[in-house]
Amino acid sequence: MAAWAPCRRWGWAAVSFGRHPGLSASLARKPPRAWWLSACRQKASLSFLNRSELPNLAYKRLKGKTPGIIFIPGYLSNMNGIKAVAVEEFCKSLGHAFIRFDYSGIGSSDGNLAECTVGKWRKDVLSILDDVAEGPQILVGSSLGGWLMLHAAIARPEKVIALIGIATAADGLVTQYHALPVETQKEIEMKGEWILPTRYNKEGYFRIPYSFIKEAEHHCLLHSPIPVTCPVRLLHGMKDEIVPWQRSLQVADRIVSPDVDVILRKQGDHRMKEKADIHLLICTIDDLIDKLSTVVP
Repeated sequence: MAAWAPCRRWGWAAVSFGRHPGLSASLARKPPRAWWLSACRQKASLSFLNRSELPNLAYKRLKGKTPGIIFIPGYLSNMNGIKAVAVEEFCKSLGHAFIRFDYSGIGSSDGNLAECTVGKWRKDVLSILDDVAEGPQILVGSSLGGWLMLHAAIARPEKVIALIGIATAADGLVTQYHALPVETQKEIEMKGEWILPTRYNKEGYFRIPYSFIKEAEHHCLLHSPIPVTCPVRLLHGMKDEIVPWQRSLQVADRIVSPDVDVILRKQGDHRMKEKADIHLLICTIDDLIDKLSTVVP
């Protein structure tokens, strides 16, 4: 059974799926930090990872101590979001290595967005892990990035030593698509694209190719145990209208690691970018660094 540990001070609740105490007690002891509100003193410069047969990837990197942190963005999001920059500033304050990057077809990276797939973005994450990151890494994945971080942990267990998911969208659009009426699914297949309403862009909708959904089906994880054995923390807002917070419970249940916590924010939405959301994310990273410092050389 999962153990609930509410924390009124910060407005969230932790659900521990492991035998160790939940995060609520340790996080409640950590005072708020104002570092991420200050102006950035020094920015990581933009670099490019050249790949012979794949689009070049834009990234920003801070060198520092291990474990390093890699931020994996959400669907159609770039590396310059509030959460990514906040995590970079925190890593800078601790002297830890940090990487943020753009998927192929997104932001400053090369590539044609119309040709992008979950599988190709998975390869992007692995390229960053293999060719840019040095030493053990904690992956922080937002939405789609949370799905991809699971794949990265499965593919590179020797390098990925912890995961933090924010509104983890495991099996994401595939689950959403198959929940539609059969008639609607047939209409999408016939038209070749899915017009998905959203309030997160100027157009008010995403145009998702039918081929994107079908390719994504090959990367679904929730149909069987997820062979991730490292510590995992899953943060989710209970007002998330894109990915229901119950998805994080499903992911936690499927992950084989005994060290898994789900932390729910009652007022949090899908983006989880309010001040208290950022504070929770930073405290979670800080807590994992403390935990892993005794086992990481």
